[in-house]
Amino acid sequence: MEQNLLTERPNEEGGAHQEKENGSFGMESLGRCLSGFVDEGSTESHRYYLSRRTVLEMLKDRGYSVPSSEIDISLQDFRGVYGQNPDIELLKFSATHKSDPSKRMLVIFCGLGVVKVSMIRLITVQITDRDSLTGLILVLQNNITNQAMKALDLFKFKIEIFQITDLLVNITKHILKPKHQVLSEQAKQRLLKKYSIEEKQLPRLLKNDAISRYYGLERGQVVKVTYDGDITGSHVTYRCVW
Repeated sequence: MEQNLLTERPNEEGGAHQEKENGSFGMESLGRCLSGFVDEGSTESHRYYLSRRTVLEMLKDRGYSVPSSEIDISLQDFRGVYGQNPDIELLKFSATHKSDPSKRMLVIFCGLGVVKVSMIRLITVQITDRDSLTGLILVLQNNITNQAMKALDLFKFKIEIFQITDLLVNITKHILKPKHQVLSEQAKQRLLKKYSIEEKQLPRLLKNDAISRYYGLERGQVVKVTYDGDITGSHVTYRCVW
């Protein structure tokens, strides 16, 4: 006779013994296993950890000298250094370009409040060796006022603004994102000469595109885009920033 699995169940002792023999886990064991995936730390420290790692990767991809140990630090070790509620002053760092040491980028994280002119003044005070600075990245958690934006125009170096939510994931590592390679000016000129075209004839990449912002691209720069997938197929194209 066919066994009815809904009614003919083994007793509790037999069932438990059978589970152990089969190597399967009970609900208690499953609960302990799942608890290993629960982050018991603060959300704030996790957000700072992810965004800081993305900025470090971003600067490394731009050619800046960034230690791999800083990028590969674990969340647990990050919290051990900066705590569950990191002091944004301690998160500030700078990096120097590998091929051009005269280029130095400073990264400053802003607090939870709206960024006003008073905060820009405070940031100005924090900047040391201003003459050697070629760029500043501000990571915001809130809006920035129009007056504060105008105050940033007084700086002689380039200012880049990112929301912390834009940096929680490195967009260049997405499995569906094609590989982007920024061409040097020499490589760009060779490309234009090879195909006898002008840069305005190349497909366009907007300056405010996420990829443009990630690499800090300026108008006129060209990127080589390599597609390698089952859907798009394998091919190469070039795009010029506008």
